[in-house]
Amino acid sequence: MSPLVLFAFVLAYFAVLLTVAWYTGRNSNNDSFFIGNRNSNWVLVAFGMLGTSLSGVTFVSVPGAVAHDGFAYFQVAIGYVIGYIAIAYILLPLYYKLNLTSIYHYLETKLGFQSYKTGASFFILSRVLGATARLYLVVKILQDAILESFHVPFWATTLIILLMILLYTYEGGVKTIVYTDTLQTSCMLIGLIICVIYILNNLHMGFTESLQAMDSKGYSKIFFTDPNSKLFFVKQIIAGAFVTVTMTGMDQEMMQKNISVKTLKDSQKNVVSMGVSLMLVILIFLFLGGLLYLYAAQINVASNGDKIFPEIALHYMPPAVSVIFIIALISALFPSADGAITALTSSFCIDILGIQRRKDLSDEQRKKIRQRVHLSFALIFLLFVMIYKWVNNPSMIGVILKVASYTYGPILGLFTFGIVMKRKVKDKLVPFICIAAPVLCYAVDANQKKIFGTYEIGLELLIINGLITFIGLLLVSKPSAKA
Repeated sequence: MSPLVLFAFVLAYFAVLLTVAWYTGRNSNNDSFFIGNRNSNWVLVAFGMLGTSLSGVTFVSVPGAVAHDGFAYFQVAIGYVIGYIAIAYILLPLYYKLNLTSIYHYLETKLGFQSYKTGASFFILSRVLGATARLYLVVKILQDAILESFHVPFWATTLIILLMILLYTYEGGVKTIVYTDTLQTSCMLIGLIICVIYILNNLHMGFTESLQAMDSKGYSKIFFTDPNSKLFFVKQIIAGAFVTVTMTGMDQEMMQKNISVKTLKDSQKNVVSMGVSLMLVILIFLFLGGLLYLYAAQINVASNGDKIFPEIALHYMPPAVSVIFIIALISALFPSADGAITALTSSFCIDILGIQRRKDLSDEQRKKIRQRVHLSFALIFLLFVMIYKWVNNPSMIGVILKVASYTYGPILGLFTFGIVMKRKVKDKLVPFICIAAPVLCYAVDANQKKIFGTYEIGLELLIINGLITFIGLLLVSKPSAKA
């Protein structure tokens, strides 16, 4: 299909987003931006968060990894459900009880001011690295499919997309994102289903026949039973649960939307239903991955990994399906990028700058500070996307999970210590412990063959990181007077 026609559809889609943003962002204030005035509909939040959790990386990398790992990622998805249940019945009651705007205020109430600042800082670092990795992958596809033919440089493509995101999040924040994410998740799932149906029809196979064909190629294997493998099902399920607890339950972006729901009960329904839905959608993405490789073999396409889905969708499918793929891809991109920039703005303003604590600032002054921070994070996103382009890693989902293991580990250790221990830490030492833990994890990861032999460390690196942080906090703490 002509890049010009694809670009026209992208602009039309963005016009719809702007219309929704204008309508929902009217009369917005700082509470609207940060927590949606605590009046969001739990069904809309759950559905929109599905898109945020999936992102463009899931849309491209999960199907692309099927040839190498089969359906192993579904093991992680099972762990996700366990993690969402833990969030619903352990973390959410704490957040609602304290009426938090930033979840990292919890660390201040339990551990101290430096612990609070450290947790927020690690969130900002992790979210910047993870969100820009997701953004890079989709920008690269849009660059190759559309804007390269107009001789638009890669940096300009990234800047255009970031400006689009800024336009519809600048005023409304969370209040707007709840609605735009719902629209975008709908488009993404419709695109997914249409691509599955199209490939099934062209393979002249039914559902059962396609599974049998995948099985013969080794694509549909779900459970891996070798304890030494990084894909061992026990490790994957446990790691999936911890990844969810940290990357959702201890993440300001994800919880910002949850605590925008009016009541705790509705927020819990939102989280549990979203977890089950996410597991099922990931299974469909894995099924699509198997279909893509079967179809690629039939039409003699040699692409694999992150490249196979865009290659087939844009060059071997009818123009209408190509348009649907691009719209679905953008719909997967925007919820992860818009929510990240909004959450980073919220966390930096509230946790680092402390604008809500400052009595010398008027609401209008707070709004101006928030808008400047919002623009600054957009520029930071541009910088990191260019860094990822320079590095050019072949599988971004592996990069994102590795980054999460290093940066969310200290957050996991901090929250766990605050929840389960009745001890008072030496607050000024907490930042040093949280920096030392990832450094020690890197040393373990880099030398794992020497230390563990044939045993491979995978996603459980996050748990090791959190455990090191927890032990460090234990060493610099003493029994609380209250205890």
